[in-house]
Amino acid sequence: MYMQTASKKVVNGWAMYDWANSVYNLVITTTFFPAYYAAVTSIKNFPKGVPVFGWHFNNTSLKDYTLSLGFLIIAILSPVLSSIADYKGNKKNFMRFFCYLGALSCSLMFFFDKDHVGLGLLCFMLAAIGFYGSQVFYNSYLPEIAAESDQDRISAKGYAYGYVGSVLMQLIAFAIVLAMPDSSLPLKITFLLVGIWWVAFAQITFNVLPISSKVERKARKNVFTNGFHELGIVWKQLIHLPELKRFLLAFWFYSMGVQTVMLVGIDFGIKVIHLADAKLIIAAVVIQLVAIIGAFGMSKLSKSYGNIQVLLATVILWIGVCVTAYFITTEIQFYILASLIGLVMGGIQSLSRSTYSKLMPETKDTASFFSFYDVTEKMALVIGLFSFGLVEELYSMRNSLLILIGFFILGFIFLLLTLLAKRKASDPDVVK
Repeated sequence: MYMQTASKKVVNGWAMYDWANSVYNLVITTTFFPAYYAAVTSIKNFPKGVPVFGWHFNNTSLKDYTLSLGFLIIAILSPVLSSIADYKGNKKNFMRFFCYLGALSCSLMFFFDKDHVGLGLLCFMLAAIGFYGSQVFYNSYLPEIAAESDQDRISAKGYAYGYVGSVLMQLIAFAIVLAMPDSSLPLKITFLLVGIWWVAFAQITFNVLPISSKVERKARKNVFTNGFHELGIVWKQLIHLPELKRFLLAFWFYSMGVQTVMLVGIDFGIKVIHLADAKLIIAAVVIQLVAIIGAFGMSKLSKSYGNIQVLLATVILWIGVCVTAYFITTEIQFYILASLIGLVMGGIQSLSRSTYSKLMPETKDTASFFSFYDVTEKMALVIGLFSFGLVEELYSMRNSLLILIGFFILGFIFLLLTLLAKRKASDPDVVK
């Protein structure tokens, strides 16, 4: 049955959640928190490394390990939660819970200093759990509010809203920092504002997103048992869907690279290129603005050349990014590379989400299917971040880039296999 795209109000309201929560991605994971964390946990304050449970860690490696643990928790929780949400039809409530968890954690970073490193890392991990936990349910709304022909465009719209909103918050925070340049208070105020921004703008989304009908929301005998049963059904379907199965493998491998680069890129600028905080903020803003172009540009290219083909080209560009990053030594080179990252960052995320949505079979349990997508991404992050941190601990941050190149190459190979499976499905006798 043909599905009609929801009203403009609903679509824009859905996209506004990207506006609300993307400030976490830019301010907390990409610019202000990494810069503040690097200063607080510097060799000056911790000459032997940051102490945790009797061990001393490289500060950025410890941050990578903390995020890995957060993503592992989300990977374990999300299939269960999303399956329960589909059974009870209350995924908006789950989305709201994780939203509030993430926002509160960001605001509590106000109390993070050298005497409370454990608190800072705990809030950092919980903020990630809140962000990505809510994202499971947010993503699952896409096939419910958009016809297949509109999903690329609407997915890109969400990312574009996110980039614009996060840059606006970034500029506000930058102005606060400039007003008090010799104090750590502006950064702490920024963490507080991120939480407030996230909660406030999310209300627009929560007010317009639809909920399931009363029939669909009827509780089963045991929602937990039925939830695991549903996961088993989804897994059995995936096994017999060669295009979707191979795409998930491709997505898993290239996400190890994409998501890790996005989370450690500023750390690379701090520790390897030795950029000042102000210059890091400029680089982050450049990335976000260029990402808007990338998200819409790749959406348009996909209509002419196909989703998988555009993703293949994008992964090649990502390999080029990692190879180039291994050799760069100057600020201008870092800015050029940041621009290229922005161009391919937004596009690959937006197009991956809409490609998965198109490859999904018709089902009412969209949250369960999207939980597999999100689990794939989170497990990729666990492996990518842990590997990057471990190689840095043993060798150097530059050498950590080499393992990411390997992940991208494997992603490229499985994307090719996905394309072959897709062509074989459309023409079993001739694989062009």
